[in-house]
Order: sequence, then C-alpha cells, then structure tokens
Amino acid sequence: QIRYSIPEELTRGAFVGNIAKDLGTDVAKLAAANLQVLSDSDSQYFSVNVNTGVIMVSERIDREQLCGQNPRCFLHLKLAIENPVEFYRIEVEILDINDNPPEFPSDEVSLRIYELASLGARFPIQPAQDPDVGTNTLQTYHLSANDNFNLNVKARTDGGKFPELVLERALDREFRAFHYLVLTAEDGGSPPQSSKIRITIQVLDANDNHPVFDRPSYGARLVENSPLGTLVVKLNATDVDEGPNGDIRYSLSSHNSAALRQIFAIDEQTGEIRVQGNLDFEEATVYEIEVEAKDMGSPTMEEHCSVVVEITDVNDNAPEVILTSFSSTLSEDALPGTVVAVIHVRDRDSGEQGKVLCHVSPDLPFQLRKDYEHQYSLLTSTRLDREHVAYYNVTVSASDLGNPPLSRHTILPITLIDVNDNAPQFEQASYEVLVAENNPVGSVLVTVSAADPDSEQNSRLSYSILRAGGTDPGLDPTRYLSIHPTNGQVTAKFPFDYEETTYLQFHVEVSDGGSPALRNRTLVHVFVVDQNDNAPQVHFPRAGEDSATQFRISPSIVPPALITKVVAIDADSGRNAWLSYHLVEATDLGLFSVALRSGEVRITRALQETDASEHELLVVVRDAGEPPLSTAVTLVVLVEEKGPEALQGSEARAADGGGLPSITLYLIVSLVLISTV
Repeated sequence: QIRYSIPEELTRGAFVGNIAKDLGTDVAKLAAANLQVLSDSDSQYFSVNVNTGVIMVSERIDREQLCGQNPRCFLHLKLAIENPVEFYRIEVEILDINDNPPEFPSDEVSLRIYELASLGARFPIQPAQDPDVGTNTLQTYHLSANDNFNLNVKARTDGGKFPELVLERALDREFRAFHYLVLTAEDGGSPPQSSKIRITIQVLDANDNHPVFDRPSYGARLVENSPLGTLVVKLNATDVDEGPNGDIRYSLSSHNSAALRQIFAIDEQTGEIRVQGNLDFEEATVYEIEVEAKDMGSPTMEEHCSVVVEITDVNDNAPEVILTSFSSTLSEDALPGTVVAVIHVRDRDSGEQGKVLCHVSPDLPFQLRKDYEHQYSLLTSTRLDREHVAYYNVTVSASDLGNPPLSRHTILPITLIDVNDNAPQFEQASYEVLVAENNPVGSVLVTVSAADPDSEQNSRLSYSILRAGGTDPGLDPTRYLSIHPTNGQVTAKFPFDYEETTYLQFHVEVSDGGSPALRNRTLVHVFVVDQNDNAPQVHFPRAGEDSATQFRISPSIVPPALITKVVAIDADSGRNAWLSYHLVEATDLGLFSVALRSGEVRITRALQETDASEHELLVVVRDAGEPPLSTAVTLVVLVEEKGPEALQGSEARAADGGGLPSITLYLIVSLVLISTV
C-alpha cells in the first residue's frame, strides 16, 4: 500500500506521486504491464502517466465535498498490472486548505429586547458554519464595540462554537431605540478568513418615562368677556416612550375649583385650553389652572404643570350709583346749599376705566358737591318755589373715563313740600254786579273766586263779607247779603228795591288755611237795576178814584187853546219812567188833543153850536217799560160862558204845576248816567 498526501483544490495535472519510483519498478515495465488505475469512487480524480509512472490530478478535489467535517479525508485507488496480475492499493489523503470562510445563515439578524431586560440576560445568535476542518475551521467570534452588550462564545463538545450577546448595561429605548452591532466569525487559517453578520437590536419600549411639558409653567393674557371658544394656550407635553406608553391625554387637575372648570376647558388630544365660560375681570384678575398630562401606559405615568391666565380689564361695567342717604321730599323754603342726598359711586373696572365723574343738569336748581373720592352730595343751588315747579326728577349721571365711556343715569324724584308763602289772589280786583230789583231771596248775585297756588291746607280758602270804607253806615251789606264760605257765592237775603237802594258796595275777604293765615280782599259793586214795577202816578189834576176833574171853557175859545195839562210821575227810572200821554176816549175825539210827552190838553177846532156842552176825556198815561204800565185820568170839559174864569183858573193851576216837568227831566238824566256807568 502506497500513501500520498495532497492538498485539496489542486489544479488538473498536478503531481501526486511517482508510482514507478515508489513501487521500485521500471517505468518501461509498467507501461508494458498495461497499468490501470481504478478508483473506489465514481469520479476519476487521478490518472497515471504510463510513460512516466506519475500519478496526476485529473479532476478538482474538494475535501469538504468528499469528506465533510471528518478530520481526515482519504481517496483510495487500485493499480492493476497484467503479466503477471498484481494489485497495489494507493491511499491519497486529501489535506484541508483554508478555502472556506465561516458563513452565517444570513447577513443580518434582528433582535427585539425589552428595555427593562435584566442585566446579564443572554441572547443567542445563530452560529457561523465553516466546512473547513482543523485550524482552518471557525475559531473565534468578534463583536463590534458598543456600550451595552458583550459577547460570550459557548463551546460544545463537538467543537461547535455558539455566540451569545450578554446585556451588560441597562437599555434605554428613549436614549437609543436601535442598536446596530457587527458580529465577526473568524477561522484559524493562514491567512484567516472571516465573515460578518449585522445584528439589529430593537429596544422594546417600557412605560418608564412620564410625560414632560416643554415648559414648567405657561402664561397667557386674555381680555375679559372673550368670546366662548377663544384659545387660551396650547400645551405641549412629550413622552419619549412609544406606542400607548407615549400617547398623552390632557386634563384639568382635580385641584382646580368647580368654578374654574366652568370657565376653561381643555382638549384631551391637542392640549388646547379654551374659554367656555364668562371671564370677568371684576371677579378674578388671575386664574391659575393646574393641568395634568397622562400617558396610556400601564401603569399610567403623569406630569403636571400650571397655566397662569391674566385677565385684562375692559370697560364693560357702567358706574354704579348708590344712595347712601336720600330724602324724596323737600320744603320749598329750603335754603340754597341744603343737602338732599348723599351719593356713593363706584365702578368695578380698574384704572382710568374705574374713575367716575358725576354731574346733574345745569337747568335744575341742584348741584353736586364732591365730598371725597367716590362720594358726592346733592345740594340745592337756588331758592325753590313749589308753586312754580312742584316736582323734580333730578337725573344724576355717572360716567367713567373709559374709551368709549360708559355711564349710568339715576333719577331722584324730589317732591317739594308746600309752605304758606302765597296769599290768595282774586280773579278780579273788583266785581261789578247788576242786580234786577225784586230778585228772589237766596238767588246768587255773584260768585267771587280766588286762587291760592299753595297746596292742601294752605290752599283751602274761606270767604267773608266786610263793609267797604266810605259806604253809608246805614247800609250794612251783611243785612242784605250772605256769602258761602267755601265757594264764594254771594246770595241776597231780601229782594232789592231799586226805589229804595240803587247801589251797594262791600269787601269780600278771602283767607287761606295756613298758619298763620294769609288774606286778600276784593271790592264788589252792586248796582240795582230798575224793573218796571211802578205804574205812573197822576199828580195833576188830582181826583178821587171814582171821580173826574171838571174844567170849564168858553164857547168862544180859540184853538189851539190850552185847556189843561196832565202831570204824572213814575217812581221807576230810565225807560220805565219815560211817560207818554194818550187820549183814549172822548165825546168828540176830533175836538181835543193831548200832547204825547207834555200831557197838554188842547182844543183843536172852534166850538160849534152843534157840539155838546159837556165833553168827557179819558187820558191814559203810559210808561215805556216792558210790559208797559199805565194810569188813566178822566177829564170833564164844560162849555160855559164863565169859561174865561175857568180858563184862568186852569192856567193858574197849570202854572202851579209848571215846575213838575223838571222832575221828569231829572229822572231822564239819571237814567242816562246809570246806563253810561
């Protein structure tokens, strides 16, 4: 048996051995003996040059393919020689060369390690495979430098080497979520060969970090009365954990009051704080909101921060007017400077917007005096007169200094209390009354009326009658007249008789109910108007009620001779005393005539023999009243020769009565004067 040793992977034709030399045979003999090489394998890895006796490599030899991991690898050949037949066993040992690097199953491997993994934890890595043997096979592993892992190589009894990653320092996903390592497998060849595998380690998150706000506290400034939904601030909290552990929800802390929760709301997803209630600077100038941010890990971790919201004042409050003291009634004789009300003003706004100015209308008899900050007194500025203005609505206007300013108006009703400072005043300084005589008893002659601008008791009037100065002492007006004490109606106690009293004057006094009472007077002139209540009275010729007066005339009387004159007087006046004379009846109406105004009776023609010797005349004296009154007188005229004596007697009588017409003239003049007045 012949043994050769050759390395694997020799090229075709490579020298293995000289069999002729090794067998000690002549080369020529070998060629003549028909040398053949027989192999135990299916492949002919070797051939023999019969001319030289050299065994050569005829095919590529791969020890790993032939023998695998066996430490020794042999190929067996048989040499056959004829004449004589001989067999020689040739054993060729295939020596390993470092022709294969260690190889990992893949170029990259991924590991997922919980970040809270315990120190010393081991994480095996699939080993590399090296088909070489001996020192050419895998000898060692090398791990790239890192801060957290070391390499441990576990050796098996069969010579295999298994790498393990050992956790030497705690992982922090938030610091480094991925670790990239390189594991190198190296054999012992010369030169050594190696291969690498990339190890990607993903650190799995654990809820080991609480949320963190980007600021420890937040500040915001809002204008009061901001609309609902106004954004106050947007919070920003981060959690370096991932997944649910880093999912943050915002909420208002339970430390906040219920009132604050009604004013502000927070969006749990975005962290936006918005206004949901009324912001009033006057109720609170600063709000401090406690906010918490929670992650969704298990267990939950949270963080807190505060948001300070400053409220900016706006002029949204009108001034307030508070009556500290107020009297709604005031005596009209109050002196200027009398305090009517004490007013306190305030404005809930701040700064200039909270400063208040007050004023009243300059047209009113009142003024404001500023006592000190926020307090005013309402005073009378002039004398008051209830009779001129009895009631005042004093408007106190309070305005702040905001822009635009706000104001409030308060009306103070002030009623003036009356004092008896006004005497009653008659509607007329004097009254003239025409009263028809024969007036009914109790008839109202005149109503005097007075007015008192005072009120209530001070304006309650009482009337009375006084005698006027210069009046005839015998004419006491209270004898004829009475007056109603409250309505001023003057009534007659007796009927007036013009023929007795034609004129009466008196004073009416009025007094009010004040204390002391004030009085006034008016003069009343009463003129009695004549009525046609007296018939004319015949003064001449005088005769009895049933007798007639006789007159004698001569038959030779010459017309228009005066026979007589009827004289009558009417106690009435004016037209009622205007008399007219009428011849109503006569024996011969054409013989006599009566003058209408003078009452002269005259003959109108000469007497004739056929005329009667006695003539009876009916003369009616009638006044001008309505209805007229009259008186009749009967005259008898006798025609006799003694006529001249009668005529002379008549003329004498007429002369005696010549002065009577002057009375009628006096009455006419009096009537004209009275009518004129």
